[in-house]
Amino acid sequence: MNHPQKSDAGDHTPHGPPLILKHDLPASFVLFLISIPLSLGIAHATGAPLMAGIISAVVGGVVVGAISGAPLQISGPGTGLVVIVAGLVAQFGWAATAAITLAAGVLQLALGLTGISRVVMSLSPAVVHGMLAGIGISIAAGQLVVVLGGTAASSVPANLALLPGQLAGVALGPVVAGVVAIAVLLLWPRVPRASLVPAPLVAVAAATALAFALRLDVAKVDLPDSHALVFPEIPQGSIGAVAAAVVTVALVASMESLLSAVATDRLHDGPRARLDKELIAQGTGNVVAGALGGFPISGGLARSSTNVAAGAKTRYAAIFQGVWIAVAVLAFAPALELIPLAALAGVLFVVGLKLVSISRMRNLMRHREFLVYAATALGVVLFGLLEGVVAGLAIALLRALYRLTHCSVRVEGNRVCVRGSLVFLGIGRLVRELRRLPPAQTVVLELHIDYLDHASYEAINDWRENYERLGGRVHVDEVHDTWYDRANQGKPGQRKTLPGPLPRWFAPWSHWQGPADAVTLPAQRSSAEQSPSASDPMILGMHEFERRSAPLVRPFLHELAVRGQSPQQLFITCADSRVVPNLITTSGPGDLFCVRNIGNLVPMASADDRSVGAAIEFAVEILNVSTIVVCGHSDCGAMKALVNGSASRGSHLHSWLRNAEPSLIRFHAPTSPGCAELPVADRLAVANVAQQLDNLLGYPSVREAINAGTLTLKGMYFDISNARVYLVDPDRNGLEPVPAPA
Repeated sequence: MNHPQKSDAGDHTPHGPPLILKHDLPASFVLFLISIPLSLGIAHATGAPLMAGIISAVVGGVVVGAISGAPLQISGPGTGLVVIVAGLVAQFGWAATAAITLAAGVLQLALGLTGISRVVMSLSPAVVHGMLAGIGISIAAGQLVVVLGGTAASSVPANLALLPGQLAGVALGPVVAGVVAIAVLLLWPRVPRASLVPAPLVAVAAATALAFALRLDVAKVDLPDSHALVFPEIPQGSIGAVAAAVVTVALVASMESLLSAVATDRLHDGPRARLDKELIAQGTGNVVAGALGGFPISGGLARSSTNVAAGAKTRYAAIFQGVWIAVAVLAFAPALELIPLAALAGVLFVVGLKLVSISRMRNLMRHREFLVYAATALGVVLFGLLEGVVAGLAIALLRALYRLTHCSVRVEGNRVCVRGSLVFLGIGRLVRELRRLPPAQTVVLELHIDYLDHASYEAINDWRENYERLGGRVHVDEVHDTWYDRANQGKPGQRKTLPGPLPRWFAPWSHWQGPADAVTLPAQRSSAEQSPSASDPMILGMHEFERRSAPLVRPFLHELAVRGQSPQQLFITCADSRVVPNLITTSGPGDLFCVRNIGNLVPMASADDRSVGAAIEFAVEILNVSTIVVCGHSDCGAMKALVNGSASRGSHLHSWLRNAEPSLIRFHAPTSPGCAELPVADRLAVANVAQQLDNLLGYPSVREAINAGTLTLKGMYFDISNARVYLVDPDRNGLEPVPAPA
């Protein structure tokens, strides 16, 4: 199979002129129209020269976009830096602030090389979605003020305070332009083939044309002169103050960029962001922007979400929008200055509201994460981006601590079932329940725990010793891990491990059915004493399934019961009790359609036996399986019987094994070197698998499906003693290792 080549290490989307022209070029125009007013507004809000915002937009698009680790993220003047930069301008002046931006870029480069950006990946999804919602509300509130004819403030509370005055004296021009832009943006996707032209572009164009035709009194885009550049100068002040300013700008810009990159990843299905590379790109951008007298750069979620919504697929959308901004400022300023700010505000208003997802809220409510989401969103709205994220992280950590210190304790007669984590803060409830148990009984303490600290071990052990001193018996039954047992041996565990060589749920009955499992609850004793099956290992195993496994698999089995089975493989293997098909294929209910018989044989299509043929036809014709697997194994009793001739003549076994006689002929054919060292019976088992694959070709339905390209045949061999699975090469009667996934 040919795979599309990667354009670079951070962007796995296949590039090409058609893709760029269809998706990235239109998206870049939308970004260009939105980035200009955003850049000018951010610069104006901090007291920086307006051209500083334009410089950062160009550098963020061309420089950062070209080397970005998050191809769909759009960088420019950082919205989260408005308050910080305003303070720096007041304290040091703009030229010194540009020098601080340059130094902050150098620090970002160093941070990117350390790999520290991976910390952001540990953020709770509820925090990221809450940040998205908070920014969306902030954008919508500010742009609503602009649509009503006012000037947006720097915070949501301030914008909400402006709304009553704006509503009392509504300016007709901005409202008309803004409402038209919003209406077109919402209705355009319903137009047939509308996706060929992005809705934001149509919305801005329609509002601009209407404002021009009706000569509406609206504020329009005002581009600064291109010669208004301020170059960096060394800040005047204490070294400590300057260093603090550099660190603050670097950290806030980095956090805003990385959080935006993670959030942007959740908005599209393209390549995931490489955060270290993105941090290096942001640092490079700030070095260049600072050297040219630009505003500090960071990744912006408002611009990035617009980029995704406009259909961008690669980094070229960011690069093009930077080029368009530079060209527009140099050559087309008069035309751009016809665009009403209210039209752009209307577009951003809708973009902001789309970041507040009702379906996402419902999903987080189902997972009990809505409190973290709400705290983050509210923090961003009321205080700022970083403050909101910190608030969300604080709530998330408190919830994690609560879950860590709280376990579930269920008492069923003399069996106490504990689930969760047992640490010193949450052991009190368990001890209270244990002390309520009647004395001098046989008690089973069933532990389904993922952690046990020393204080919890001491509490359980003290209770156990006291209970047994008074004539009782205690069996500690650890299901998933061996925390208590290891602590009892003076070797407390530090991390999760499997209990011994095998997990309890897989081990044979004889490994786990002991006194602890034979304990009968008082309510069951009378019937148990009359039933000889009470000690039957299968009955105990069924009880184990009902009590432990059934609640876990019930949703999957219910779905299979409703939808019916649709396995992709017919698995023909030996009836040997040591061969567990679902284990060696890591499959579950509904995955394998199994046929098991002595010697994993496939009788000829003309043979008297019809059971295997019926299963083959059902699997191929009704279930439409894509693969038939024949699996043999080592130490096979059927193969030994063939070699030794030990099956009694006239017996059912002797009659059945006659179907394997062609395998004896094949056995004497040349064998691959890898099989020559196997015992005779095992070499025959390999040859037998190859022969049964040939036998399958005698079935018309199998042959037709193979010719149609809808079915493949595979041979497998399971080495029981070494727990190794091999593929069988039927041409060489040989074994091959299972290849690694592509």
